[in-house]
Amino acid sequence: MKLNLRENKIFYLAAIVVIAFIATTILPTVQTLYLERQENIEGVLLDIDREQRLIENTAVWRERRVVTEQRATELDQEIFSGTTIPLIEADIQRNLSQYVRDSGILVNATRLAERLETDSWLMISQEMSFRTGNASNAVGLLERLENSLPRLFVRDFSINRTRAQYTGSITVVGFARSEGLVSGSINGS
Repeated sequence: MKLNLRENKIFYLAAIVVIAFIATTILPTVQTLYLERQENIEGVLLDIDREQRLIENTAVWRERRVVTEQRATELDQEIFSGTTIPLIEADIQRNLSQYVRDSGILVNATRLAERLETDSWLMISQEMSFRTGNASNAVGLLERLENSLPRLFVRDFSINRTRAQYTGSITVVGFARSEGLVSGSINGS
């Protein structure tokens, strides 16, 4: 079938309208769908990358957790514990006296323990004067205190020689958590 000139023009005009319709309506919709699909693909790739990094970091975080728990256990062993402050003070005094005796040192006097509470921690300071015939006994005492559990930290140490013996004093501090221990005001120094 042969189209006349007028039908041909109408046919071409209809084709131009269809092409214009496709170009203005369908093509932008397809482009939008394509761009959204690309964004979704990029988002999924980023999520996959993030998940892979999290999986890789899991082992690192587990190792850090184990190390932190071990350190917390070690620190718990280094602090004193008890139900009341006087019991903790007595424990610190007893430990110090034992380390002094084990070092071959004689105790001259022991002062009352002093305490200070800050931020749920209790610091107890204990001073003791001593005498010994051998200066190396004092070194032994310091070594014992360095390895003590619960930990006693040396805050002050002095030693003097008088004729055949050495006299001196030592102040140590021990720490405890004060939660549940302190119910009133503390006379700290």
